[in-house]
Amino acid sequence: MADLPFPATRTAPWSPAALTGAPHRVLFFAGACTVLTSMAWWALELAALRFGWSSWPQPPVPPAWGHALLTVYGMLPLFMFGFLLTVFPRWLDRPALPRSRYVPVAGSVFGGYLLAHAGLLGSLPLLRIGVALMLAGYGLALLPLAGVLRAATARNAHAWSCLAGLATGALGLVLGLAALAGAPAWLMPLAIRLGVFGFLLPVYFSVCHRMIPFFSANAVPGYRMVRPRWSLPAIWVLLLAHIALETAGTSAWRWLADLPLALVFGWHAFAWQPWKARRPGLLFALHLAFAWLPVAMALFAVQSLWLALRGEAALGLVPLHVLTIGYFGSMLVAMVTRVTQGHSGRLLQMGAVPWLCFLALQGVLVLRVRAELGTDAYRWLVFAAVGWLLAFAPWVLRSAWIYLTPRADGRPG
Repeated sequence: MADLPFPATRTAPWSPAALTGAPHRVLFFAGACTVLTSMAWWALELAALRFGWSSWPQPPVPPAWGHALLTVYGMLPLFMFGFLLTVFPRWLDRPALPRSRYVPVAGSVFGGYLLAHAGLLGSLPLLRIGVALMLAGYGLALLPLAGVLRAATARNAHAWSCLAGLATGALGLVLGLAALAGAPAWLMPLAIRLGVFGFLLPVYFSVCHRMIPFFSANAVPGYRMVRPRWSLPAIWVLLLAHIALETAGTSAWRWLADLPLALVFGWHAFAWQPWKARRPGLLFALHLAFAWLPVAMALFAVQSLWLALRGEAALGLVPLHVLTIGYFGSMLVAMVTRVTQGHSGRLLQMGAVPWLCFLALQGVLVLRVRAELGTDAYRWLVFAAVGWLLAFAPWVLRSAWIYLTPRADGRPG
């Protein structure tokens, strides 16, 4: 992914064929659409609950299930699939994947996601069909990625870690679909837990572990690149321990995993020397986004310790949303903007629209924390959901236009 900062030149007119010119184009485009779709439904659902809109169709499952399942397994993974189907061959020195291997992934996951959202308007069969189609898309993504890894001659810990995360995500989605089909209800919280801590977090961290030091070394003279081999297996062990302790109902002991995770992530945030990476802004945004990860895990540890020492629940969903909005959301904007700029032949700059989205997202996190800790929670939840939509709308429109137009430097891809 060593993209050169080609200067922007005259951009050719919009072309439908450009959308499928590379895996990241079509899958990032689908992901950009889901960023607004997920939160639009959630904002309307929250508003209906808060203001008593009796005419708004209610989902056939608990609303929180629908929100979590489709955000964890539908919205964020489309960006992840787009990134990994693009970079896996580069990481492993293999040929780029043809359209026939990534376009069906986009069609299945995005199509299933849309059907599932339609099902949230009152149709359980449609919700099940949509999730099943999403699961098929996961299989279509895993097959070429596993094939690339199998054909590679060099060992690549980042690729193995990402593939393990995607496989865990597929397992979690199987459990979620089983819960929708009538299996015991406790499978759904487990599915969501696997999705957050066994799928999204390890894949996100594996990509950060590889790319943040790499981008920093490319941009900062004299930068010391730090990518310790021990950290990927260490976080996998600790994340699996987090999942096991929470699933076993022993949350008071979860700090045994969460505190070391906070320390490991905090060590990386410091070792990657963010004070040296303040320019360019696109690089600094990656470091800022990563800083939320140790904060989130420290809050999880505090929550568990409070339960162990006082026997009381504390902080509610604050740690989870510091993780999902603060880290996942901010890193999404920073990393996708970096890939979009570099792979469209544009300057490697953050730009006004991405910065506006990134900064507004920090405000959305504040609103979400206020909803958890203050009174009239649903009113503030509506504010946070609407804030997300306002933050992302300009970024989505700008990104979508780039994916629908040829590269600015005239190169293919």
